[in-house]
Amino acid sequence: MTVVFLGIDLAKNVFALHGVDAAGKPCLVRPQVRRDQLTELVAKLSPCTIAMEACSGAHHWARTFSAFGHTVKLIAPRFVIPFRMGGKRGKNDQADAAAICEAMQRPAMRFVPVKSVDAQSMLALHATRQGFVQARTATINRLRGLLSEFGIVLPLKAQTIRKRAAEALEGLPGWARFACTDLLSEVGRLDERIDTYDTHIRLSAQHDATCRRLMQMPGIGPTIASALRASVGGGHDFDNGGQLASWLGLVPGQYSSGGKNRLGRITKAGDSYLRMLLILGARAVLAAAAGKKDRISRWAVSLAERRGYWKAVVAIAAKNARMAWAMLSGTSRNPSQRPETAQSRP
Repeated sequence: MTVVFLGIDLAKNVFALHGVDAAGKPCLVRPQVRRDQLTELVAKLSPCTIAMEACSGAHHWARTFSAFGHTVKLIAPRFVIPFRMGGKRGKNDQADAAAICEAMQRPAMRFVPVKSVDAQSMLALHATRQGFVQARTATINRLRGLLSEFGIVLPLKAQTIRKRAAEALEGLPGWARFACTDLLSEVGRLDERIDTYDTHIRLSAQHDATCRRLMQMPGIGPTIASALRASVGGGHDFDNGGQLASWLGLVPGQYSSGGKNRLGRITKAGDSYLRMLLILGARAVLAAAAGKKDRISRWAVSLAERRGYWKAVVAIAAKNARMAWAMLSGTSRNPSQRPETAQSRP
C-alpha cells in the first residue's frame, strides 16, 4: 500500500510516524524511529503529503522532506489537540502522530508557512537580541532591588537608573558596593550587545527592498520591518490584512451567541514578539501625532480622545499590520507615491 498522508510527531531523538493510504487505512505505523533513521525512511517513500507540528526543528525537517519531492505542511499544535484520541489522558507520541495525520486532512485546516534558511537566520538575530533585552531588564531590576535595601529607591527609567546608581555606589558598604558595581557593569555589557544586534538588523533591513518599503510606514522601523519580512514573507498565506491582524492577536475576541455579537479584549494569540513590536511602534505614532496634521495622525489623536489611549494604540497597531500585509503582498502602492489629495482626506 502507498502512503498518501503521513503524520510525524517530532522529538529530539525518537520520532513517531503514522501514515494512511488513499482510503484512510493505516499502512505505516512506526511508534519509534531514531533520528538517524528518519531521513532515510522518508526518502524511500513515494511522494506524499507530510504534516508535522510547528515546533522546534519543524522548519528544518520541512525543508529536508521537501527536497525528496514530498508536500510538507506544518500545523500549530493547538489545532492538533482536538483530533487526539483519548484527549489529554490519551497523550503519547503515537497518538500525537495519528492526530497530526487526521488534522492535516481537514479541508478547513490552517497551516504554518515553512520558513527559508534566510528567514530563520534573521529571526535568530531577533531572538538573541530579545534575550539580551530581557536579561538587561532583569539585571536592572535586581540592581534596583539591592539599592532599595540600603534606602536608595530609583525610578523605573533605565537611563536614570544607570546615572543615579553610579552616583550612589560610593555610599554603599563594601560587599554591597562590589555587587552593585558588578551589576552596573553587566548592564553596560548588555547595552553593547543589544546595540550590536540593532546595527546588524538595521543594515539587513536597509539592504532589503521590501523592508525599505515597510519602513516608509509610520511606526515601522528596521526591527519591525525585518521581523515582519522574516515571519510573514510575502503575506501569501493570508487572504487579507485582517487575517494577519487576527494571527497577531490584535483583534477582539468574540463571545457571541443567539444572534448577539459580543466583542471582548484582544485575543493576544499568535506571534507575541511581532505583536509587541507593533504595539511599541503604535505608541511612537500616537506620541508624535499630537503635532501633526496628516490624515493618520488626526485619526489617531481623535481615536485616543474618543476611546482612550490603549485602545487607540491597539487600533494603530492593527492598522499597521493590515497596511503591512498589503505592502508585502504587492496590493498597495508605495506610500511615497500616494497622492496629496488622498492624504488630505479625513
